[in-house]
Amino acid sequence: MSITPVPRVAVIVVAAGSGTRLGAPAPKAFVGLDEHTILRHALRGVFEGPTAQVVVVAPAGREGDALTDALEAAGDARDLATVVVGGTTRQDSVAAGLRALWGDIDIVLVHDAARALTPPAVFSRVIAAVAAGTDGVLPVLPVVDTIKRVAGSSVVEGVDRSQLAAAQTPQGFRRDVLEAAYAVADREYTDDAALVAAAGHSVTTVAGDARSFKITTPDDLERARTTLRPVEPSRATIERDTPAPRIGIGTDVHAYGHEGTLWLAGLEWPGERALAGHSDGDAVAHAIVDAVLAAAGLGDIGTHFGTDKPEYAGAHADAFLARTRSLVGEAGYRIANVSVQVQANRPRMSSRCREAEAVLSGALGGAAVSLSATTTDGLGFTGRGEGVAAYAVAMLIPA
Repeated sequence: MSITPVPRVAVIVVAAGSGTRLGAPAPKAFVGLDEHTILRHALRGVFEGPTAQVVVVAPAGREGDALTDALEAAGDARDLATVVVGGTTRQDSVAAGLRALWGDIDIVLVHDAARALTPPAVFSRVIAAVAAGTDGVLPVLPVVDTIKRVAGSSVVEGVDRSQLAAAQTPQGFRRDVLEAAYAVADREYTDDAALVAAAGHSVTTVAGDARSFKITTPDDLERARTTLRPVEPSRATIERDTPAPRIGIGTDVHAYGHEGTLWLAGLEWPGERALAGHSDGDAVAHAIVDAVLAAAGLGDIGTHFGTDKPEYAGAHADAFLARTRSLVGEAGYRIANVSVQVQANRPRMSSRCREAEAVLSGALGGAAVSLSATTTDGLGFTGRGEGVAAYAVAMLIPA
């Protein structure tokens, strides 16, 4: 049996909390989402990310359960998994994880098991930022709600949300920085980024992910379960004299200018400029949504996924397309095929067209998806490299 090379990165997965607000009989990390625990789902994202030593910090008495979850998630990388017992506070638990690190570790990520659906790409972004030379890195999402400062039941003033961000995990640090900060910490901090900043070190941010929400309450748990098991299309009891196919047209345009990585046609494009938008700015996915909804007579993307729906802030194509598929299923249709043309100078899509078609088709329940691209020969805003335009035609047939 081959031995996994010793990594330079470690991920401490904090799973020692009781989770009293969840109201479950077991510690939060060991509550089930489907056939797996919250911890098992969290570890899947960790092990699908860059190779790392993984230290699970478990409650006393649950070490065996934590090790079972870790070994199942690790697959062939079982030798990278370690389980230790946590302390009475979160900082005590992270400190226990730090003591279990191997000597070769240079970069340490601290991740809450309660953020069970965090995608592997977030781990990659945090590691890359620390490796580039920063002391600490915090994944964040922009605050989309209007924020007010209140005193009791009275509103005092509005707060400028452009200066606010919602913090997530994994939070990443140089090992020497994190260990030194823990050595001098004299009180409890809300997270490791605050502890490191209080010790005088700089902390920068990278883009987080809407799927990295924290499971704290029963509503959060239900949201996670729904995310894992999208609502399947169901046939509506709508009578039609002569069922016939329906065709819809959709278009979407987004300008470059958002921070983070480009998402287009359901794929992440490292090194490309990101598109601005309420979600991830994926013009291809949004054009498909408009075409499918138009064919079903269900309005447009703004009706169902507008800025008044914060749950779609930062969401990717899979969330939009799965929900759209459910909506047309409830209306008595299924998606037969979709054709999309992209107009943009970048990214160069030809090398990944088949990959994008497979991802989009999967999100639409197996509907045939064809994707083509053109540069418009330098004409218009797409030709000048200012943004991306996408045009889609969708055909629905009775379910």
